[in-house]
Amino acid sequence: MKKIYLLSFCFLILIKLSYAQQGQVKSISVNFQQATIEQFVTELEAKSGYHFFYDATQFDSLKVTLQVTDKPIETILNQAFKNTGFSFAIKQQQVFLTKGREIQTGLAVGYFGITAANATAANISVSPANADIDKDKKIPEATTENKLYEIGIKTNTIEPGTATLSGYIKEAKSGESVTGASIYVTNTKTGVATDQFGYFTIKLPKGRQVLSVRGIGMRDTRRQIILYSDGKIVIEMQEQVTSLKEVKISAEKVANVRNVQLGVNRLDIKSIKQVPTVFGEADILRVVLTLPGVQSVGEATTGFNVRGGSADQNLILMNDATIYNPSHFFGFFSSFNPDIVKDIELYKSSIPERFGGRLSSVLDVTNREGNKKKFTGSAGIGLITSRLNVEGPIIKDKTSFSFGGRTTYSDWLLKLLPDAYKHSSASFYDLNLDISHQIDDKNNLYLTSYLSKDKFKLNSDTAYSYSNRNINLKWKHNFNNKLFSVIMAGLDRYQYDISSADNPVNAYKLNFDINQTNFKTDFTYYLNRKNTVDFGLSSIYYKLHPGNFQPLGAQSLVAPDVVAAQQALESALYLGDKFDVTEDLSISGGIRYSIYNYLGPQTVYNYAPNLPKTSTNLLDSTNYSSGKFIKTYSGPEIRLSARYQLGDNLSIKGGYNTLRQYIHLLSNTTAISPTDVWQLSDPNIKPQYGDQVSLGLYRNLKSNTIETSVEVYYKRLRDYLDYKSGANLVLNHHIETDVIGTQGKAYGIEFLIKKATGKANGWISYTYSRTFLRQNDPNAGDLINGGAYYPANFDKPHDFNFIGNYRFSHRFSVSLNVTYSTGRPITLPIAKYEYGGSERVFYSDRNQYRIPDYFRSDFSMNIEGNHKVHQLTHNSFTIGVYNLTGRQNAYSTFFTEQGGAINGYKLSIFAKPIPFINYNIRF
Repeated sequence: MKKIYLLSFCFLILIKLSYAQQGQVKSISVNFQQATIEQFVTELEAKSGYHFFYDATQFDSLKVTLQVTDKPIETILNQAFKNTGFSFAIKQQQVFLTKGREIQTGLAVGYFGITAANATAANISVSPANADIDKDKKIPEATTENKLYEIGIKTNTIEPGTATLSGYIKEAKSGESVTGASIYVTNTKTGVATDQFGYFTIKLPKGRQVLSVRGIGMRDTRRQIILYSDGKIVIEMQEQVTSLKEVKISAEKVANVRNVQLGVNRLDIKSIKQVPTVFGEADILRVVLTLPGVQSVGEATTGFNVRGGSADQNLILMNDATIYNPSHFFGFFSSFNPDIVKDIELYKSSIPERFGGRLSSVLDVTNREGNKKKFTGSAGIGLITSRLNVEGPIIKDKTSFSFGGRTTYSDWLLKLLPDAYKHSSASFYDLNLDISHQIDDKNNLYLTSYLSKDKFKLNSDTAYSYSNRNINLKWKHNFNNKLFSVIMAGLDRYQYDISSADNPVNAYKLNFDINQTNFKTDFTYYLNRKNTVDFGLSSIYYKLHPGNFQPLGAQSLVAPDVVAAQQALESALYLGDKFDVTEDLSISGGIRYSIYNYLGPQTVYNYAPNLPKTSTNLLDSTNYSSGKFIKTYSGPEIRLSARYQLGDNLSIKGGYNTLRQYIHLLSNTTAISPTDVWQLSDPNIKPQYGDQVSLGLYRNLKSNTIETSVEVYYKRLRDYLDYKSGANLVLNHHIETDVIGTQGKAYGIEFLIKKATGKANGWISYTYSRTFLRQNDPNAGDLINGGAYYPANFDKPHDFNFIGNYRFSHRFSVSLNVTYSTGRPITLPIAKYEYGGSERVFYSDRNQYRIPDYFRSDFSMNIEGNHKVHQLTHNSFTIGVYNLTGRQNAYSTFFTEQGGAINGYKLSIFAKPIPFINYNIRF
């Protein structure tokens, strides 16, 4: 009890001291001669410590002449406003000025039980309307173009200097973020683009500014602001309604010209859906293949090659989750549900420092966050697939979800094929679930997940299946207007299985999987108007099971065979800076330092030095315990690019990149297949290394409605894995004996003409490129082609694409896609000979010949229902023909001996025109 009394006594003393301090009124001296309201308030605030709030327009006629010595603020204000019609109110170091009626700072008598006796004594605080928005006030939403928005803490006059403006660009109807939107300020000729969360930050001179905002698929808009101090804003954009008249674009729309990065292509889902594809369903990777510098090795293959790189040298991300096999249904469909995807970015050069681990490109796919305002959805029914997407708010304006799924019913189509395929079957499904939650103005959480499964059998008892499983959690935190971070943790898994069960004695199951655990954190710091700094770290823990061969069933006599699991840790630190040297010259430079550790438990085979790695040269093996660092590789990766503005719509860019890759795809086919084996770098297999220099010229024409570009590049490769003749890559315990490290070079030139608006739109791309490999190390074994350069499997010199769309009305449009490319290289049997009493085949030099050139044209019609706003559903049809000319393009080639002669054949998947129809519905 004594402690309680003592605490109560101390508390009363503190209260008494607080009131005593409040009672001490500061006296000041002033001398005004015809002072304006701004001059009057500024001096009083400086001398008294009080803060004034008023409407300057009400006091524009007031002139104050007053001299007072050592008087409190209340006395000074009484004398200044005596007989003027102006009044004031003081509450807790805050002064409110008004014209006319006096401001009441206390609550009315009887309100919340307050009586006349205690109304004045009530401890009630009054906050000004424009208090710091970062504390308790919601970020203002700028929804209209004609209104003037005040940003920051309002002051009587605009102080000189700069302030930082940050905020979000969102879609008005759904509340989703707009990725890649550009904010351009006319007065300062500066601009910035939003990140994947729709967030931006820019430093501007204080005062009145006009923000011009442009987003892909969104209607252009402007916002007028007065910037008093650092502050935030949310800008809402409307969805673009295609006009039948040509759209005139202002000179501010030069993002492709002014951007420092080169070798970057951005596409939104609306552009992707206009391109005709097989079976009529929008396919992201098929559209990516129409971009300059991107090629495919053949028909119905989803793996792609970028600037002379192999299929495994592309980092494919979906919401930062790694996708190892991005295909469904023999490669006819990509793994990305078109109703879930928002937009994509393909980096072929100027790869940002935050990305690493692959040599050729980064394909960054961003999914929709989900409608934060109302429940919506879409569905589609095609010849062999159907899809459904539902999204909406869990908590309105704060938490949203997006769910999408696809499945197939394709067996009926396989039964229509020749007898050789009548007993085949194929199926797939994929599911996406994304949840977005805004904790407050500074913190957002994002949960994304993906599940897919493929299973097929081609007229045999052997069944194939593979699956992707991905989940990650991201936390975005804004420390202040200049610094924000994104922290992510996730799990990725890719698995395939091969099984045969028809013969119980030989029944087996073979499986393989990749498991990786990811963690990374990215920081962006807006240092000043000329410098934006990015830095962060990442770490990936790999665990691979390269092969597990087991008997299937109790009667199986198959002997088990298990290749030892592999573990590794890949980590990286990076730092980058975008520096605007002048208005015309900008430089982006950075460094990424990667460290790779090959881990135990593992048995490593040791071979005789300076001799080929073969079983005959195997000396012994070394066993390493769990967690032991067996081999470490590390090194810096340079990222450098620059842009020089030659005019408002013309610029030249240059770039240089170095990259390292520690995981390899071991395959003797040219496309990604479910039976491919991935291999980690180890003491016997070195990591791949590549560097690239590129130069580009960008020009916009016809008031910036047409974008043109030409880029040249030269790339060097080192330690790229190719296979030896007769290599066995499945269940190989000594895989290093069947692969060889090669050196390579790639070079090319890319042209692009793109028109994104108007009744007629689309793009034309042409690429000339060459890719050569060389194996000239005699210590690696027999030299391929005598150590000379030979074309890579994916070397295709000429590649041309035309994508054209024409809109006749708001409800009817047509699309045409034309593709041509050189046939890929091939090694042919050219003679037979006898050796050791048996007949053998003599093959040409590696990739000396080519398969026939590839040509295809596709046509589609898009028929939409009426565009009435107030109706339950909006429907549309897509009708078209794939391979309009019926050209028999080669999918693969094979050779058989008939009558003592070796004959070559080609297999065509789509040898005839393939009609398709899709019914789509939005609700």
